Amino acid sequence: VQLQAFGGGLVQAGGSLKLSCAASGSGFRIDVMGWYRQAPGKQRALVATITSGGNTNYSDSVKGRFTISRDNSKNIVYLQMNSLKSEDTAVYYCQAGFIGPSTAGSWRNSWGRGTQVTVSS
Repeated sequence: VQLQAFGGGLVQAGGSLKLSCAASGSGFRIDVMGWYRQAPGKQRALVATITSGGNTNYSDSVKGRFTISRDNSKNIVYLQMNSLKSEDTAVYYCQAGFIGPSTAGSWRNSWGRGTQVTVSS
């Protein structure tokens, strides 16, 4: 499974951005999809996840501001980011847990390349 993220950019504090991430490949099934971020000098951290059944989980730092959603028919996950703050500046990575012909019956994780989000104060 390959993941490609779209939608990063530069935005002023208080503004909004929407990230998208599309999964491509054949013969696979995806369970959890998520977004993680890595700020300069920091480790990659969870932002939000969503299961194929629609159950969501958010980090405390984004609750009430970010919304994760997905289109299972298109294998796309979205992250709507509102009320952005300077501390949201980071490279955002999408992730998918999948199983398929290439995984020998095991669940694997795939990561996208990342998209830069910069929030100016």
